[in-house]
Amino acid sequence: MPTSRFEPSTIKNKIKRDEIVRKSKKAKSQDKLQRRLALAKLEAKDPAAKKKRLAENVPRTLDNMREFDPSILTADPSSSTQQDELAADLANDPFASYFTSVDDPSLPPKILITTSPKASKVTYEFCDELVGIFPGAEFIRRKKGKGFEMGRIAGWAADRGYKHLCVVNEDMKKPNAITLVHLPNGPSAYFKLTSVELTSQIFGHARATPHHPELVLNNFVTRLGHAVGRMFQTTFPQLPEFQGRQVVTLHNQRDFLFFRRHRYAFRSTEKVALQEIGPRFTLKLRWLKKGIPAVHNYGEEPQPLTFDVQPAAAENVDQETPSDSPTSEPPKKTIPPKHDELIWAWKPELETTRRTFFL
Repeated sequence: MPTSRFEPSTIKNKIKRDEIVRKSKKAKSQDKLQRRLALAKLEAKDPAAKKKRLAENVPRTLDNMREFDPSILTADPSSSTQQDELAADLANDPFASYFTSVDDPSLPPKILITTSPKASKVTYEFCDELVGIFPGAEFIRRKKGKGFEMGRIAGWAADRGYKHLCVVNEDMKKPNAITLVHLPNGPSAYFKLTSVELTSQIFGHARATPHHPELVLNNFVTRLGHAVGRMFQTTFPQLPEFQGRQVVTLHNQRDFLFFRRHRYAFRSTEKVALQEIGPRFTLKLRWLKKGIPAVHNYGEEPQPLTFDVQPAAAENVDQETPSDSPTSEPPKKTIPPKHDELIWAWKPELETTRRTFFL
């Protein structure tokens, strides 16, 4: 046993001081081991004691200590008012038509994937991965020049039956953000993109098949999180192809959305294994806006010419003007708005503590 007469810090000899500290640490670890062995022997005889200890010793984490948010849907499950409000929101939100549609549930929604202007090779490779993830995705290169704003592209895609527009932005020749637009009436969401790993960079990855994957959404508990989760839900067909054994997971933890894709294999009737397909990336919501992206000064006409006309002459002109004959109306085009309307936007002052989360 180490001596208790002197504190190790008061010993001048460095070799002796290190020896005493080492003996003290070893004695403490042995004492801790004996206490753990005795507790394990006691709990083996009395399982209720182990259950009681685990119930009392709950670790304190940022997740289970998060600040209360009145928009959390599970804050009061017994409240009938909250359930009625949630049902009304689900019936009137922009994604309700997807869940009430009478179309074939196995048909994937059409998704247009494109990039920011002058994209690099790494961004194109990431877009190829996205085309393999979403069953109904199609990639079209974005042309250069004026007239290819995001709002115009969204209107063009909505008129041709696309249900989503996904734009991959890049910075320093690396993809750094994703804008996801629900067509034809929005909303539009902007996510920061980090920790990108392509399929080829994952050791021992599986090969993807063209089957429609299942979708797992974890920990979207607030009204905002529920809207984001339903937005991602509409990018996949309602009925997955279970024979493909592919599953896409979006796990929300501390407002970071971790994307993973796996294939599960049944080793026996009791055991199942997961093999990752890829890719991996992390998203974080920055803003959510109503409608499709705005195009400022879209289609503005010049001011008409005005003439000084006498009132009597103006009446004669109106009488001489022939009435237009009724003609068939052309199909309506989706016109982007001229101004954005924010639903939610992240700001640094919103995060008052590390325990403040929004999704």
